[in-house]
Amino acid sequence: MKQLIPAVLLLLTFTPRIFAAPNVEQMVKDIEPQVIKWRHHLHQNPELSNREFETAKYIAKHLKSLGLEVQTGVAITGVVAILDSGKPGPVIALRADMDGLPVLEQGNLPWKSLQRGELEGNDVPVMHACGHDTHVAMLMGAAEILVNIKSQLRGKVKFIFQPAEEGAPRGEKGGAQLMVEEGVLQNPNVDVIFGLHISAEIDVGKLRYKEGGAMAAVDPFKIVIKGKQAHGAYPWLSVDPITTAAQIIMSLQTIVSREIKLIDEAAVVTIGSIHGGNRSNIIPNEVELVGTIRTLTKAAREHMYEALPRKVKGIADSMRAEVEVTLPLDYYYPITYNDPALTEKMVPTLIRSAGRDNVIYSKPVTGAEDFSFFQEKVPGLYLWVGGKPLDVPADQAPAHHTPEFYVDDSGMKTGVKLLTDLTLDYMKLH
Repeated sequence: MKQLIPAVLLLLTFTPRIFAAPNVEQMVKDIEPQVIKWRHHLHQNPELSNREFETAKYIAKHLKSLGLEVQTGVAITGVVAILDSGKPGPVIALRADMDGLPVLEQGNLPWKSLQRGELEGNDVPVMHACGHDTHVAMLMGAAEILVNIKSQLRGKVKFIFQPAEEGAPRGEKGGAQLMVEEGVLQNPNVDVIFGLHISAEIDVGKLRYKEGGAMAAVDPFKIVIKGKQAHGAYPWLSVDPITTAAQIIMSLQTIVSREIKLIDEAAVVTIGSIHGGNRSNIIPNEVELVGTIRTLTKAAREHMYEALPRKVKGIADSMRAEVEVTLPLDYYYPITYNDPALTEKMVPTLIRSAGRDNVIYSKPVTGAEDFSFFQEKVPGLYLWVGGKPLDVPADQAPAHHTPEFYVDDSGMKTGVKLLTDLTLDYMKLH
């Protein structure tokens, strides 16, 4: 595969081509107060995954007011709208996720969330602790701008407001995977998809990108080790699943350190849960381990699928224990893979949208995104947009998925302009 030009050379080599309408920047400035108003409403009224009913109504009302063809109830609560220019051209999808998290918001924002929700039978607080409120507001703003310059478009734009990016409740399906299964990339068939995520760690006005594996695949797994119970004073009468589990846990790390080519891409194996035994003097019959694998290349992912059961079985056999491996466990996310050719093609747009000094080539991250399900079907580009206030040091910025999470309203105008420019430039190029 063609190698993308290294980041520094890339930014020095490409001269941005002026494709977008000359009034887009002004339109972004004009709509910014409304985008902020939308964001504050959404932030005050977050809803959990697959329960975004009021959020969907709010979005659909705006899209219908723009005269768009709107479909609701996609993948339970998703909203999809189509802007048809009436002229031949590509079909471009723009995606925003819209679910909140079971997190109790701290701080004293005037638009702080006080909402509660139900999660697996429990009453929980709900907060937009990952910035999905800004994603929705930015795409609503881009939709309005694109409608207003419809005469300059060619082809169609499909606006996808996706539920359950954070994961469907236990026992339910949802998110991008369900949207794809229900045909969201068809009728009309999508040629390319763009998405973005606001970041509490990146300065307002800046954006980051990476070609290839940008975010990791997620593959949860479960290992059940079955031994023979005995008194803790007589371990020779047992087949000890706890000792076996300890050896398995340590050995799994050698897959990453000794079998994965780490100079290319990172990989992670984490055991997050251990259950077994109930007394200090009883060696139990069984131990259960639950963990996650994170990989950034197809080759590394395939290797982990082969190596983990091999390691586990080999150790269990050596300890006379029986073992069951379930991989993946109950869900999985593919690699968030930015198509290299598409990324290279759109870098000039990134530079023009944010300014040459504000476009940063990023290292991959081992977090995950279900935007990857769209990218399995069509070329896609997923980007990070800055939301950290400039006066907040990077090491003091509150992390995503925490009660203190915060991104500044001023970061959204970069996202609105970026979504608009990506659409216009891709249409011009095709």
